[in-house]
Amino acid sequence: GDLLPADGVLIQGNDLKIDESALTGESDHVRKSLDKDPLLLSGTHVMEGSGRMVVTAVGVNSQSGIIFTLLGATGDDEDDDKRDRKGD
Repeated sequence: GDLLPADGVLIQGNDLKIDESALTGESDHVRKSLDKDPLLLSGTHVMEGSGRMVVTAVGVNSQSGIIFTLLGATGDDEDDDKRDRKGD
């Protein structure tokens, strides 16, 4: 399915099912609708249906970006630490 590039709120959908296993570990596809669970998260995949969303966050401000930042997975800090150690 298509990868969602940003966090957003569903404003129009048609039988939309999302694979959120990358973020939640849940293997079942999650049904999204305007009435129930309209939040779409970056890094998840559209498995069925279609929809439109209003983007609420991108990059480090998205939920996956926040998780990666907290885990230190950006890579920038690691490269800086390696350079500092080589200089000592």
